[in-house]
Amino acid sequence: MRISVIPLLSGVLASLLFAGTASAGTLAQNGPVPAGKSPATSSPVYKSGKFEIKACEEQPIQPDDLDAARVYLEFVVDCLNTSWEDQLTRARIPFSKPKLATTSHVGTPTGCGKFPKGAQAVYCPLNKKITFLLDPGILSQATELFLFEVIAHEYGHHVQQLTGIMNTLNRKYKTQKALLADIRKIELQAECFSGAFIGSVWQSLGRRESDLSYVIQAAYDTASHGKSVNIAYWIRRGFDAESPDVCNTFTAPKPKVS
Repeated sequence: MRISVIPLLSGVLASLLFAGTASAGTLAQNGPVPAGKSPATSSPVYKSGKFEIKACEEQPIQPDDLDAARVYLEFVVDCLNTSWEDQLTRARIPFSKPKLATTSHVGTPTGCGKFPKGAQAVYCPLNKKITFLLDPGILSQATELFLFEVIAHEYGHHVQQLTGIMNTLNRKYKTQKALLADIRKIELQAECFSGAFIGSVWQSLGRRESDLSYVIQAAYDTASHGKSVNIAYWIRRGFDAESPDVCNTFTAPKPKVS
């Protein structure tokens, strides 16, 4: 498999490019945080403990089956809704479900502009919708963990929106370097949230350790998502902890979010 066929990309960067990086109120709804603190660094989600729901049913799927892939994603999102609603309720953060749409074409409207080239899925904070590109590359690998990991990653961005963590990007940036530094923290945290959910339901999936390793090894360095070694670090960190408690990328050492 060529790594470029299934890029583990998400849509925060694309959403910002289309919607603008500093329109006040665009990234709305803060979760409760201590007075004077930022949701990015002090969200109650970091103290919500381990996921308590330990099961998720993967639907039958075969390579190159578009309809089965759509159903598969819908069922995984149902699992994510159940797990994250329980998690955020314990953190006393209001919960709402994201929308899910699938497409076979780049350029499909997402709510934050057209679906961009180079992304596998995007999350639009304006309408709280995940749009997933079911292209030949990922469909050919449908029995691998890619569909599961990518949708869990995008759901992580929805959690960031609900908790107010996404609001850290709702300001003007003087340089692209500064913007990318915050985007990497957002993206790597979504990897960690993804890993935490996957770890929590892992035993119910009946998969092999190599399935997770295969997905992690497909990651590669990008300016917006960080180094592949850091992507692997945050997925594994979440996976081992089965909790978002370990996913505070905003207080992590710089080398871990580069």
